[in-house]
Amino acid sequence: MVKRVLITEKAKEIVQQLREEHGELMFHQSGGCCDGSSPMCFPKGELMINVMDVLLGTVHGCDFYMSRDQFDYWKHTQLTIDVVPGRGASFSLEIPMGIRFVIKSRLYSDEEIGQLVPVTNGGNELQ
Repeated sequence: MVKRVLITEKAKEIVQQLREEHGELMFHQSGGCCDGSSPMCFPKGELMINVMDVLLGTVHGCDFYMSRDQFDYWKHTQLTIDVVPGRGASFSLEIPMGIRFVIKSRLYSDEEIGQLVPVTNGGNELQ
């Protein structure tokens, strides 16, 4: 199966630092508010997830969600969480560290599309 979301080694290191300070974590791909379309990291459960959010998978022990309308736009791409220097304008946990998580994306091949890990939305599987 082809994963929908990946994470770089550098981003894993930051996730581990944040986990040591904040406990379990989660990601949500924002829909344009605050810092544009950015992956935001929160303590698990701090951001209210509802039936309009899609669970794309788990990266380095963190669930990764995206709003349904964003998923409709991004569903043909594999996302990779990375980290870069700079201060974002979001409420994500890494911001005080002077870095920010970013998404890098690439289109799936025709072969990969048939092998994608299913996603769920409110317990329902999506294509």
